[in-house]
Amino acid sequence: MHIVAIDGPAGSGKSSVSRAVAKQLRFGYLDTGAAYRALTWAVLAGELEVSTQSSEEIAENFAYSISLDPEDYWVRVGNSDLTYEIRLASVGQAVSEFASLPQVRQYMHWLTHNLISTSSLPGIVVEGRDITTVVFPEAKTRILLTASEEVRLERRSAELPEGTSIADQVTKRDQIDSRVVDFRVPAPGVHLVDSTELDFDSTVEAIIALVAKD
Repeated sequence: MHIVAIDGPAGSGKSSVSRAVAKQLRFGYLDTGAAYRALTWAVLAGELEVSTQSSEEIAENFAYSISLDPEDYWVRVGNSDLTYEIRLASVGQAVSEFASLPQVRQYMHWLTHNLISTSSLPGIVVEGRDITTVVFPEAKTRILLTASEEVRLERRSAELPEGTSIADQVTKRDQIDSRVVDFRVPAPGVHLVDSTELDFDSTVEAIIALVAKD
């Protein structure tokens, strides 16, 4: 399986670009950030407790599922479809608090590998934070997708639901997440794609060209 790992800060276009790349390559698509958001939603809803649980206990109590089909994307916890709910401001503002817990990160590492290893896809584009360095350092193609803060703020404002604080979703999220992983400098062997001066289609083409070379 050809794994394409795409890392980068909030607002860099990871999700939309990765999904488009997956469609063109006929690969699967895995948004790892959705799991963090779904877990946060479950905690806020009182359906899950993670602060005192081990990664194994989280796996037992968190009935998470996600589509790997870029043409038919959905996120569920149990029987609840959370595809829209996980993008709400309340979830986005709280996600970093739980994402920084060691047992949550350990669970997410297991979850990501399990979702991919149990699929029969020829390739998969997996995107999220620390994917290229911690979760899938062995991926065949590793890319750090970034852009200037100004551009990321502008792009993020167009994606989020009405009433969401853009500063909280991008700038504050950068400050919190940078304590866990350096998402601004590519690790050895990781391709850097700066989309500040690129439009959406050009960014997708740049990544597909790198996949073809690898």
